[in-house]
Amino acid sequence: MDVTVASLRKAFTEVGYITDEEVLTVVYLSLKLEKPLLIEGAPGVGKTELAKVLSQVFDADLIRLQCYEGLDENKALYEWNYQRQLLKIQIAKEKVCVEDLEQDLFSEEYLLERPLLKAIRADKKAVLLIDEVDKTDEEFEAFLFEALSDFQVSVPELGTIKAGRIPMVILTSNNERELSDGLKRRCIYLHLDYPTVKREIEIIRARIPDIGEKLSVEIARAVSLIRDEQDIKKKPSIAETLDWALALIALEKDRLTKKSIEQTLNMLLKTKVDIDAFKSKIGAAGLEEYVRTEKK
Repeated sequence: MDVTVASLRKAFTEVGYITDEEVLTVVYLSLKLEKPLLIEGAPGVGKTELAKVLSQVFDADLIRLQCYEGLDENKALYEWNYQRQLLKIQIAKEKVCVEDLEQDLFSEEYLLERPLLKAIRADKKAVLLIDEVDKTDEEFEAFLFEALSDFQVSVPELGTIKAGRIPMVILTSNNERELSDGLKRRCIYLHLDYPTVKREIEIIRARIPDIGEKLSVEIARAVSLIRDEQDIKKKPSIAETLDWALALIALEKDRLTKKSIEQTLNMLLKTKVDIDAFKSKIGAAGLEEYVRTEKK
């Protein structure tokens, strides 16, 4: 695929990922310059989905490193298969010299690839997704510098391993903490926000072609109002919007009503605190009235 902003727009639309020119341009530059793309934004705005879409569009393997507090380089890069090494030691005991055994134990045969090493050693183009990097600490960020700057990693027993094919790298952050300047310098930055009502209508119709026009508009307007309510802490994601639309279709609804909102509210709001806040601040009747009122 000859990559241009126009070709990305066409390919993204074909797989149902609807976005704007700014996002497409930033993705294009990341691909063209072969630089990692750091995407920040609230949970559920489509950060991880963007990596999945790239893997579809380019028919590339998606290699995911899910970050968490306490993640270290062994879990991210490689480990040695200690069980096989111990078994080898027991079998070879007193049959080979110590030096030969040590060299054999730390060979490719006993190496367990973790996501970073797997992406760098991939035979074909790959998408490396480093998901929720803000959950790790600054020490882990510093460890990523070599991989993200030179697309190479060091394995003491084997030496430096360089990427034969530079992977497409996507890092996501939910802004739980400020990322280091060193990490940001190595990436192209993109901030994703929740879509506008108009954009969300396009997303709903692209993903659920059979949905009625009025229902799609009412869903998008309803979700926008709920997200704007400050007392609702976990804002509905785009994926939850689509789940809500599918639930309403399954119930054979073609419009939002007080009853259908009450029946399906748990598709959007996933905590009792948020459900109580919705009932107190907006209410099913209030939401129905809002979406039925022409937007001025």
